[in-house]
Amino acid sequence: MRWLAAVGLLVTGAVTGVAVVALHPIGWGLALGLVATAAAVAALPAGWWSRLAFVVGWDLVVGWLTFPRPEGDYLISQDASGYAVLGAALVLVIVGIATLPRPRKEVS
Repeated sequence: MRWLAAVGLLVTGAVTGVAVVALHPIGWGLALGLVATAAAVAALPAGWWSRLAFVVGWDLVVGWLTFPRPEGDYLISQDASGYAVLGAALVLVIVGIATLPRPRKEVS
């Protein structure tokens, strides 16, 4: 069941990342996308199968969309809103990894 939840959250994170990249040139779109992403990350419980899966999906799509298209242009603009998306991707990786539960010690 964990794998199914992780795949679902991975896809949800990817779809959210696509929406943020698509709307980031619009001021309210960037704000809405980043607030929705932050709310989802805050609402998900910390763990490998939940929060980190969402963050990985979001970051993989945003990272993939940073490469230039065949026409030579970019989907993420080189302005403040584009750098805000890239900065959010970095912050999400840090939050996703930093909030992982600590390994439990076996008491024998």
